[in-house]
Amino acid sequence: MATAIYLEHYLDSIENLPCELQRNFTLMRDLDNRTEEKKGEIEKLAEEYIANVKNLASAQRVEHLKKIQNAYSKCKEFSDDKVQLAMQTYEMVDKHIRRLDADLARFENELKEKLELSGHESAEGRGLKKADSRGLKDKRGSRGRARKGSDEDSPRKKKMKSSPDLSDALLPMQPSDVLDMPVDPNEPTYCLCHQVSYGEMIGCDNPDCPIEWFHFACVDLATKPKGKWFCPRCTQDRKKK
Repeated sequence: MATAIYLEHYLDSIENLPCELQRNFTLMRDLDNRTEEKKGEIEKLAEEYIANVKNLASAQRVEHLKKIQNAYSKCKEFSDDKVQLAMQTYEMVDKHIRRLDADLARFENELKEKLELSGHESAEGRGLKKADSRGLKDKRGSRGRARKGSDEDSPRKKKMKSSPDLSDALLPMQPSDVLDMPVDPNEPTYCLCHQVSYGEMIGCDNPDCPIEWFHFACVDLATKPKGKWFCPRCTQDRKKK
C-alpha cells in the first residue's frame, strides 16, 4: 500500500516533465537555427567587406565592421541562451532524480521501522504464550507447591534478554542523507563556491579565466548584465595591470 502511494505521488510530480523537456529542446533547436542563420549573415558580410574594402571610405569600413561585430555579438547571445537552457533542463531532471532518491530512502526507513516493531511484538507474543502454558502446568500440580522460577527467569524475560536489539542492528537512513549526496562525483565544479552547475549561471568574458562559469547568487547577480562581464577575480587582475 505504501509503495503505491509513493509511486502515485512521484508519477504525479513528473506528469508535466516530458512537456517541459520538449519545450526546452524546441527552444534550443530554434536557437541553433538562429545561430546558423546569423553565422551565414556574418560570412556574407565578411566576403562583401573583403571584396569591396579597397573602394570603401574609412567611415564605410568602420560601419561595415560594426555590422559584423554586432552579428557576432548576437550569435554569442544565442549561444549563451542555449547554454542557460541546457543547464535549466539538467537541473529540472536532476530535481526529480533527487526526489526519487529521497522517497526511496524514506520508504526503506519505514520498512525497517515496521520490521523492528514486528520483531519485538513477535518476541513478546512467544514469551507470553510460553508463560501461560507453564502457569497451567503449575496449577495442575500441588496447590502448596510454589511457582518455580522468578520473573527474571521467565521465558519472556529470557527471550527479551537473548534477542539482539533490532534498532542497533538496523542503521536508519534519513532522506536528507540522500539529498546531500552528489549526483555524479565526476561532474566538474564551477564558480567561487566550487559546486556543480545549477540554476542560472554566467560566463566570464576573460578567455583565460580559470573558473569560467559562476552562479548568479554567488556573484550578486539577479539578471544577466548587458555587455561584457568579468568575474571578481579577473576584475581584480585587470585593475592590477
